[in-house]
Formats: sequence, structure tokens, C-alpha cells
Amino acid sequence: MKTILHTAALVGGALGTVASVPPAVAAPAPAAPQPAERPANAPNVVWILLDDVGFGASSAFGGLIDTPNLEALAAQGLRYTNFHTTAISSPTRAALLTGRNHHSVGLGLFPETANEQPGYNGHIPPSKGTVAEVLRNAGYSTIAVGKWHLAPVAEASAAGPFTGWPTGKGFDRYFGFLYGETDQWAPQLVEDTHVADVDPAGRHLNELLTDRAIRYVANARSLRPDQPFFLYYAPGATHAPHQVAPEWIQRYRGRFDAGWDAYRERTFARQRELGVVPANAKLPPRHPRVPAWDTLDADHQRLYARYFETYAGFLSYTDAEIGRLVDYLKRSGQYENTIFAVVVGDNGASKEGTDLGTLNGLGDLLAPPSGIAGELARIDEIGSKTSSPNYPLGWAQATNTPYRQWKQDANAEGGTRNPLILVAPGLRERGTVREQFGHVIDLLPTTLELARLPAPRTIAGVEQAPFEGVSLAASVTDRKAPSPHHVQYFEINGTRAIYADGWKASTLHTPGTPFEQDAWELYDLREDPTELRDLAARHPDKLAELKALFDAEARKYQVYPLKDTLFTDFASRRSVFGQRKTIELLPGLDPLFSSTAPNVASGAFEIAAQVEIPERGAQGVLLANGGRFGGGSFYVQAGRLHYAQNNGRGVSTVSSEPLAPGRSTLRLVFRTLARDKARVQLFQGDRAIGEGTVPLNFGLAYFSYDESFDVGRDLQTPVTPDYAAPFAFDGRLDKVTIRYPQ
Repeated sequence: MKTILHTAALVGGALGTVASVPPAVAAPAPAAPQPAERPANAPNVVWILLDDVGFGASSAFGGLIDTPNLEALAAQGLRYTNFHTTAISSPTRAALLTGRNHHSVGLGLFPETANEQPGYNGHIPPSKGTVAEVLRNAGYSTIAVGKWHLAPVAEASAAGPFTGWPTGKGFDRYFGFLYGETDQWAPQLVEDTHVADVDPAGRHLNELLTDRAIRYVANARSLRPDQPFFLYYAPGATHAPHQVAPEWIQRYRGRFDAGWDAYRERTFARQRELGVVPANAKLPPRHPRVPAWDTLDADHQRLYARYFETYAGFLSYTDAEIGRLVDYLKRSGQYENTIFAVVVGDNGASKEGTDLGTLNGLGDLLAPPSGIAGELARIDEIGSKTSSPNYPLGWAQATNTPYRQWKQDANAEGGTRNPLILVAPGLRERGTVREQFGHVIDLLPTTLELARLPAPRTIAGVEQAPFEGVSLAASVTDRKAPSPHHVQYFEINGTRAIYADGWKASTLHTPGTPFEQDAWELYDLREDPTELRDLAARHPDKLAELKALFDAEARKYQVYPLKDTLFTDFASRRSVFGQRKTIELLPGLDPLFSSTAPNVASGAFEIAAQVEIPERGAQGVLLANGGRFGGGSFYVQAGRLHYAQNNGRGVSTVSSEPLAPGRSTLRLVFRTLARDKARVQLFQGDRAIGEGTVPLNFGLAYFSYDESFDVGRDLQTPVTPDYAAPFAFDGRLDKVTIRYPQ
């Protein structure tokens, strides 16, 4: 793969502000760092990365969901319709931010699935600096808001180290959430390297992120007006949970009653009119797992339409917040000298809502619904704080129109083709389409060329590896410029593909099966952009050539040995506490991410809380993990000790006899009896005061991911409806100890 020249210059004419690129400068001594040379009036840079948005969702690319602000940016810039991601979250973010392939920077999968293999260890090396490090090295203020999903799990606590957090990867300021998703109404937020001191007070996460982005930009430009800024704006939208205010859902009431088949047909027609799909593209048949809309009964149609009305409202509201940010930049005089790059999705539309859709988020992984009766009864909750919704698979296929498959599927365009909107100062040709092949690793070298900045040879004294992406800047000036990106591999969880100058070989891997038994397909994307005609049997030599090319690229970029254990690895604990058998926790401890916290959802453990209960009594949470969509809580209420666990579909509670006042140790003993049940015993001192059994699914009491582990309180959403969050313990709590059998 070609590497960007360190002193590339734009082809003249189309950008009125373009000048020669200054030569690369030697890195200053680390003891006295100085900004690298940058041209006068260097442009600001804003990168926007949306989440789980399929190619055919936004109206800017023919979709039926109104995104007028994305349309306005596209009208002021260029639409890249052959642009690609890696097919899933962290790998895309790592590749985008570094200009290198995801395995090359240790993010072949997630931080949550990391192992010791170089391509999967979850640590971006210092020799492959991020865009924030590159631009800060050039004298930029650097700001990030929103989703990160790149911090090693065992380092995601107040103990640090913070080298994998945004501020450790070149950002001066950060406000957002560290992992893959968070509740939009009750988010788990950090600022810089500490828990954010912010009360959402009924405000949506999008509003909080945009407010903070504006504040950070205002500070940067007011205090250092001669310094350009880089803003990385990565909302949690439109990743599940699909939550938004009811007025946004109401805008779409009835608009999708014709269903997902009609959506695909209408979107494809609009895409052809806009010229954002190739003229020879054909709409693939409905996937076998997706039923025809007209075969669904009225109840299914009503529920499924509401799921998508909610998703559409979520995307439109996100677009409105982008518009608020852009309007601020216009009012403050920043807009005209700003490069905007909007990557419309970090992967294709998500299949994680399953075939049926869900109101209970990740809880349905353990307790899937047997039908839709429960969801239908709660239809008016969809999008509210009491729901954690994701749409059914049919809508994922619809919003990926016209491409096949979906998120996670690195073999197919439906998993990897996400459009790019690019706006640059002085751009003379606006509102047009670019069809050159591109990939997220190209955006950093492209941005540097547009900003007339050299790629640094060192950052903080560390010699930098070359970018693995190439600059697409020539296509900014010439719509017919040849694509400089000739070869690109794709791999996620064993599913893989290789692109080479219009040809593509791919295989959809089934986890747990031998890799050598995978069946490969072959497509000529120039003639068949939606991958409908498998040419593997007709051109075996070409297929063999591309498989050999994949092998070479995989060896070059640390893809091997392949791994297909995403789901089992994701459920494994990578706690900051390691293998400790005794863990002591003090009140005042910052909330922990569930993946970083001790395991209190399976196996065998004991929780002991040293308390003093006054004569008047006391109540509140002693220890809680997760919330209403999956969690467990150990608490005192109405003079009794309780343990409650919530698998997302129901709460199971074990309660005690009345508690005696005074100093004592309140204990919970949890023992798994079988894969489907556990025994819970409650004690005050050595006196047994309560016992019961609780259900397990696959050996787990619940699955908590996007809510916190808390001592002395239950933040975000409550585990049980028996109390309101945070329900802080109002007696004396000295410490909580967790013990595991030796």
C-alpha cells in the first residue's frame, strides 16, 4: 500500500488557499518541545464520526431519514461514496485516528477482547501516533467529545495509567464515555482523566456533548486566538440504545408503516437519482433471515415500525446537534477556515437488535424474548429512559441499502461501506460526488495535505512509522483522478476480505469452525458493486491471486493468527483487580466500568459491608453493579437487607429478617448451583438472616456493560424499581470487601 509523501502538495487550482507544503522539520528535543512548523492561517479541523449508521439511512445519501444538516455540509463539499470502514467500532476508530490499519495498531478487535497477540493487544503504540498527537505537534489545540472505545480495560479506572485515554493520545481536553455504548439519558461520563462532575438533569447525551464541544472551542479560540483547533466529535448516536425525546419520534409517526421492503425500494430509487450509487448497481434480494413485511401480522408491523420511528428520530436529532455545532462555528467566525470530515458511520447498520428487536439492550443476550407480547405492551416506552431499544434485523438491511450484510461483516460492503462528507476552505467544486476507493486510514494523510502540514517524523521523541493510508486530496481537485488506494484488506472476528483495484475476494467465517474450511467468493466491484455475482468458479486463478494477496497483507499488518472468539472474549473479565482473591473497596471510590470492576455476577463470591446502623435505622445501597437493563444490588431498605439482580427482563430479590442497629458486618454469599440457578445467603455478623435462589442464564446472573459499579450508591439507572437512583447509603459505611474462594 502506498504511503503519503511527507511533503505532498495539492494539485493547484481547485483550492484557492493552497500553497507549497513546508518541508518536514526535525523533531525538537523532548525536554523543550516546540510546535512543528505550520503555514499561516492554518485551517481548523473538525472530524465527525457517527455510530452504527448504514449507507442508506441519511437523506444526504438517499435514505428516508431527514438529516438536513448533513445535506447542507454535503452541498458545501464532496460526497465520497466508495469510502470504507473496518466493519466495527474500535477497529474503525483506531484506524481512523492513526492512519494505520487496525491490527497494525493493536486493535484487531476491542479493548474488551484484547490478548497478548500484537494485532489484538489493545494498545496503540507510541510509534503510530494519533491525529491529535500529529496536530498538537503542529501547534493545534486538540479536543475530543463522545465515544472513545480505545482504552485498555485494566487501565480504565482512577488508578490509570492514562496513556490509552484520549488525553494520553494527544487530546488536550476530553469529555465523553470510554467504551462502546452508554445510556443516552443516564450516561457514564468522564472528563479528561476523571469522572465527569455533571448531572444530565433530563438532558440527552447529544446535547451534553455538543455543549461541551462548543465550550472547549470557545476556550481555545478565546484564550489562544492564533492557534487553530482540532475537534473530534464522536457521539454515541446512533448506536443502541436508541433513545430520544418523544417529539423526535413523533415526527416520523406513520412514515414507515409500509415497512422495510418499501424503504429499500424508495431509498434505492433516491440514491440513483442523487448519483450516490453506481449506475450499474442492482438492489440485492431480501436476506433469508428477514421476513417480507407483508407477511407480518399487524402487531409485528406496529411494533417494528415504532422501533424504526425511534431510530429515525434519534438520527435526525443527532443531525440537529451537528447543525448546532456548525452554526456556532459560523457565528463565531470559524466555519470558513475549517476542514470538515464527516464519516457517516463507523460500520454498517447493526444486526445486534436480533431478528425481533429489543427494548432491553444487552439484557436480551441472556434472556431473549419468546415473542413480542411484552414489547408490544411497552410500545410507548420505546426511546424513553425506561427502555434500551434496538431495531430488528429487517431495518438494518433497509438502512444498508443497497449493500449486503451489516455491521461486523468485514466481507461485505454492507459492513464496511460508509460514506464520507468532506468540506475544505476554498473548495470551488461543491455538492458533487467522488467515487474513488477510500478507507478510514486515508483521512489523516488527506487532512494533512489539505491543511498543508507535513507528517511528523517524530512525536515526543519517538520515531513515527509511516502512515498506511494514502491521501485522497488529488480527488478533491479532480473528480476523475485515479484512486491512489489500490489494495485494502478487511478482517473482523475471522471474517475477511481483500480489495485490489476493483476486484474483491471475501469469506464470511462462522466462529468456531476451521478457518481453512471457509468458502471464498470473488466479485468484480466495477461491474457488480452490490456483490451479487460470485465469480470464484469462473476465475479461480484470480481468486487464488487475491487470497495470496490477503495472506501477504495479513502477515504485514499483524492479522495472524486469526481469532474468532469475539463473543467469548467479550464476556471475559479484564478487571483492574486482576486475580486478587480479596478486594477491599472504600466509600468515595469513583464509579468503575463494569468490565473493569470485580466479578459479582457469576461463580462464587462473598460481599461484606462494615456498617453502623443508628437506632433510627438506615437505608441505601452498599454495592451495586449495572442498572435496570442488567445489574445486581446489595442494599438496605425498610430495616432489612436485600440482594436484587436484574437480567433485563425481570428482577429477582432475596430479603432478610429485620436488621439490628449498631456496628456489624452485613454479608452476602453467592454460590452457583447450576448453569440456571444460584443460592444467595444474607448474614448480619455470623447470624443467617435470609436465603433464596436466583435464576442464571448460561451461568450468569446478568450482563452489565454500559453502567457503573458503585460503592455506597447506585448511579445512572437503578437495578431495581424498589428504589430511585442513586439511593446512597445514609448510615455509616466503612468499607466493602469482596472475597472469592481460594
